[in-house]
This record gives sequence, structure tokens and C-alpha cells, in this order.
Amino acid sequence: MIIGVPKEIKEKEFRVGIVPSGVKSLVLAGHTVLVEQGAGEGSGIDDGGYRAVGAIIAATAAEVWTQADLVMKVKEPLAPEYPLLKPGLILYTYLHLAPLPELTQALLDARVTGVAYETVQLDNGFLPLLAPMSQVAGRMAIQVGAHFLEKEAGGRGVLLAGVPGVPPGHVTILGSGTVAVNAAQMAMGLGAEVAMLGRNLPKLAELDTLFRGRVRTLAINQHTIEEELAKADLVVGAVLVVGGRAPRLISREMLSLMPKGAVIVDVAIDQGGCAETSRPTFHSAPVYEVDGIIHYCVANMPGAVPRTSTFALTNATLPYALAMADKGFAQAAKDDPPLFRGITTYQGALTNRLVAESQGRDWQPLQL
Repeated sequence: MIIGVPKEIKEKEFRVGIVPSGVKSLVLAGHTVLVEQGAGEGSGIDDGGYRAVGAIIAATAAEVWTQADLVMKVKEPLAPEYPLLKPGLILYTYLHLAPLPELTQALLDARVTGVAYETVQLDNGFLPLLAPMSQVAGRMAIQVGAHFLEKEAGGRGVLLAGVPGVPPGHVTILGSGTVAVNAAQMAMGLGAEVAMLGRNLPKLAELDTLFRGRVRTLAINQHTIEEELAKADLVVGAVLVVGGRAPRLISREMLSLMPKGAVIVDVAIDQGGCAETSRPTFHSAPVYEVDGIIHYCVANMPGAVPRTSTFALTNATLPYALAMADKGFAQAAKDDPPLFRGITTYQGALTNRLVAESQGRDWQPLQL
């Protein structure tokens, strides 16, 4: 099989879909790997590092997309890449289709098989390809939130850690999954006061034990959200509906409950965001203000730390790529239920119910 790795074109996206060790594994298994020139530079990997393990360096993105049977990326294709989509192509990347009807249509029109990292799911519900970036994003959420709380950055001038004689800042985390847990760990490590709101009560009980009561766990509902917003210096949106649109938990009216200069870091923005006032931003202009509340809604947060993120991501994605290359796509998907669950589009059909519901489209259960 020919595996293609194009350079990411999303603004300030420095991650890359494969590292040299992954290329070596694929080449040793008898496959061809095409890597676009300069694709790894943002992650500190030069073309020579890929050549040394057997990759072919392609001069253009078109060369990669045209020749590849399977394209490995990090982020979803953007409009300039739509003409490069072709029938029979296996696209293996983060897709986050729920808020992206134009991309969904492009994949369907081109009859691309889309395998979305974020919907590859184990039997126990764990998301092995989303988890590494969720860990990064959760930890970053506290880091960037603390920065934008500074007065010169537009915030209310609160130090999350506090100091002796002055109380610490209050962090409210909406969600109880991987992003939420990592955000709580970071916030707790800084010494902030932390509350975590979730709907999975057994999970909240586990987290209460894990954090030994240092994180306040609450059942999520409108009343508890409003109570928390009234005292929050930093709100982290960490809710997830696998494959579907994130629920809108914070209305514009609810912003009036928050202290002026408080910060919302909406990690759920990839799936549409959990605040009514959230809209995607970029690392070059990451924040904006609505009704006195700072919103940080960068849709590719881990791209700011590409060296860490690339290696963490590709550790998880490579085994599935090897399986698809070695066995062929259909057999690999039949043999591996988590991979099967990750298939979002197939031969012109939308196969993910939650994406379909979010866009008002028809869908059909996948049959290989």
C-alpha cells in the first residue's frame, strides 16, 4: 500500500501525521511512504530524517494525494484540499465533521473512506486516538487560561495559585473525561480551587477518590452551571459527544453571571463548542471578548506544542495504519471493532448517525 503524509495547511498547525519510526515500521512491512517536503519541520523533523528510514520525499501535496491509497494527516482537509480528494482514498485523520457540513459533502461527493481519529472507540468507550490530544489540550487549557487571566492579556488580574492571605482562583470544568481530568490535575497542581461538573455519577465518584476530595465534583445541570459561573475565574469546556455536536451548556445570557474579565477556554470547539458565544479561533489571534468575558476557542490547541503532540499522537495512530496497510482496509475494519467504529464516510455514504443528526442528513449503517 502507498501511504501519503501531506504537510498540514491549517493556520499555525505544526504537527505531522507520522514520525520516522512510523515510516520505518511501514517500510519494513513492505509499504511505500510518501512524505511531502517539509511536512515534519514544524515538529522538529527534517526531510533527511524521513529519507533515512526509507520514505520518499514528494515535492508537492498534489503528488502525495494523487499517489496515496491511504493519507495520514492530523487535521481535517481544508477547502484547498477538497479537489485532491478521490474515490477509494482512505483518509485517516481527525475529521470532527459534526460542525462541518461542507467537508462532509466533499467527502461524500469524492466517495472517500473517512476514518476519524476521534471516533475510533474501544468496547469500554475509551477513545485511544483522541486521548493523547485530549491530554495535551486539557493541560494546555489551564496554562493558557492562567495567561489570559492576567490583566495585560485582558483578564481580571487573578493568579490562579493565589498567595498566602489571598484566596486562589476558581476553576470550573464542564465535563469529566480525559480533557477534564488533565485540566483538573494542572489546576490542582497550581493550587487553584477546582470544581468538575459531569453527568456520569460513577465517574465522578472515581474522580473524587482519585483527587482525594481536592476537586469538588458536581452533577451537571443548569442550576449547578449557573452557580459555578458566578464564581468562576476560568471555565474549561471539556464536554464530548463522540462524533456529534457538543451540547450548548452556556448561553449568552449566562455570561452576565460571570465576573468581568473571567476566561472561557472552550476545548469542545472542535465539535462546535459548549458555549453559545464560542466560535473557532487560531493561535495567531486566539481570544476575543463577549460581554466582558474572554473566550479562547482555538480548534487545534495541541498544535502549539507540536513536538510533544506529534509524537504522542503517532504513538497511538500507527498500529491502526499498519493494520490497514497490511490487511487491506476492509479486512482490518472487520477484524478490529474500534477501527470499524471510526469509519465516518464510506463509498459516498455517511455512516455516523450523530454527524448525520447534527447536519440533518441521511445516514446508513456501515456494511463492508
